[in-house]
Amino acid sequence: MILFRQELGDVLRDARRSQGRTLRQVSSDARVSLGYLSEIERGQKEASSELLVSVTDALGLPLSFVLREVSERIAIAEQVTIPDTVPEGLADGTAPLVGAR
Repeated sequence: MILFRQELGDVLRDARRSQGRTLRQVSSDARVSLGYLSEIERGQKEASSELLVSVTDALGLPLSFVLREVSERIAIAEQVTIPDTVPEGLADGTAPLVGAR
Protein backbone atom coordinates (compact mmCIF):
# COMPACT_ATOMS: atom_id res chain seq x y z
CA MET A 1 0.00 0.00 0.00
CA ILE A 2 1.27 3.45 -0.93
CA LEU A 3 1.06 5.93 1.93
CA PHE A 4 1.24 9.65 1.21
CA ARG A 5 2.65 10.36 4.67
CA GLN A 6 5.49 7.87 4.11
CA GLU A 7 6.45 9.37 0.74
CA LEU A 8 6.21 12.90 2.16
CA GLY A 9 8.43 11.97 5.09
CA ASP A 10 11.00 10.43 2.76
CA VAL A 11 11.07 13.56 0.58
CA LEU A 12 11.45 15.86 3.59
CA ARG A 13 14.21 13.70 5.09
CA ASP A 14 16.06 13.48 1.76
CA ALA A 15 15.87 17.27 1.36
CA ARG A 16 17.12 17.89 4.89
CA ARG A 17 19.99 15.44 4.53
CA SER A 18 21.00 16.80 1.12
CA GLN A 19 21.41 20.19 2.82
CA GLY A 20 23.59 18.62 5.51
CA ARG A 21 21.20 19.78 8.22
CA THR A 22 20.16 18.02 11.38
CA LEU A 23 16.64 17.27 12.47
CA ARG A 24 17.22 19.64 15.40
CA GLN A 25 18.20 22.52 13.09
CA VAL A 26 15.15 22.14 10.85
CA SER A 27 12.74 21.61 13.74
CA SER A 28 14.04 24.78 15.38
CA ASP A 29 13.77 26.83 12.19
CA ALA A 30 10.27 25.46 11.50
CA ARG A 31 9.20 25.92 15.15
CA VAL A 32 8.11 22.28 15.31
CA SER A 33 9.08 19.89 18.06
CA LEU A 34 11.98 17.64 17.19
CA GLY A 35 10.00 14.52 18.09
CA TYR A 36 7.03 15.49 15.94
CA LEU A 37 9.19 16.32 12.93
CA SER A 38 10.96 12.99 13.39
CA GLU A 39 7.60 11.19 13.33
CA ILE A 40 6.63 13.06 10.16
CA GLU A 41 9.90 12.12 8.46
CA ARG A 42 9.36 8.47 9.42
CA GLY A 43 5.82 8.55 8.03
CA GLN A 44 4.24 7.94 11.41
CA LYS A 45 2.28 11.20 11.60
CA GLU A 46 0.26 13.19 9.08
CA ALA A 47 1.50 16.77 8.66
CA SER A 48 -1.08 19.54 8.63
CA SER A 49 -0.86 21.99 5.75
CA GLU A 50 0.33 24.71 8.14
CA LEU A 51 3.07 22.52 9.57
CA LEU A 52 4.13 21.39 6.11
CA VAL A 53 4.54 25.01 4.99
CA SER A 54 6.64 25.73 8.11
CA VAL A 55 8.92 22.79 7.36
CA THR A 56 9.29 23.55 3.65
CA ASP A 57 10.03 27.20 4.49
CA ALA A 58 12.66 26.07 6.99
CA LEU A 59 14.19 23.93 4.25
CA GLY A 60 14.06 26.83 1.80
CA LEU A 61 11.91 24.83 -0.60
CA PRO A 62 8.65 25.79 -2.27
CA LEU A 63 5.78 23.60 -1.11
CA SER A 64 4.96 22.88 -4.76
CA PHE A 65 8.42 21.33 -5.30
CA VAL A 66 7.99 19.01 -2.33
CA LEU A 67 4.48 17.97 -3.38
CA ARG A 68 5.62 17.38 -6.95
CA GLU A 69 8.41 15.10 -5.75
CA VAL A 70 5.94 13.19 -3.56
CA SER A 71 3.57 12.92 -6.53
CA GLU A 72 6.33 11.60 -8.79
CA ARG A 73 7.34 8.97 -6.25
CA ILE A 74 3.74 7.83 -5.87
CA ALA A 75 3.35 7.69 -9.66
CA ILE A 76 6.41 5.46 -9.89
CA ALA A 77 4.97 3.15 -7.24
CA GLU A 78 1.66 3.08 -9.13
CA GLN A 79 3.52 2.54 -12.39
CA VAL A 80 1.88 5.50 -14.11
CA THR A 81 3.33 8.41 -16.03
CA ILE A 82 2.52 11.97 -15.05
CA PRO A 83 2.17 14.20 -18.12
CA ASP A 84 4.42 17.27 -18.30
CA THR A 85 1.47 19.40 -19.34
CA VAL A 86 -2.00 19.84 -17.94
CA PRO A 87 -4.42 17.69 -19.95
CA GLU A 88 -6.76 19.66 -22.19
CA GLY A 89 -9.91 20.64 -20.35
CA LEU A 90 -8.50 20.06 -16.87
CA ALA A 91 -7.24 23.61 -16.35
CA ASP A 92 -10.56 25.19 -17.35
CA GLY A 93 -12.72 22.61 -15.59
CA THR A 94 -14.33 21.10 -18.70
CA ALA A 95 -12.66 17.69 -18.40
CA PRO A 96 -14.39 15.13 -16.18
CA LEU A 97 -12.49 13.97 -13.13
CA VAL A 98 -11.22 10.40 -13.24
CA GLY A 99 -13.78 8.18 -11.57
CA ALA A 100 -16.40 10.96 -11.43
CA ARG A 101 -19.98 9.84 -11.58
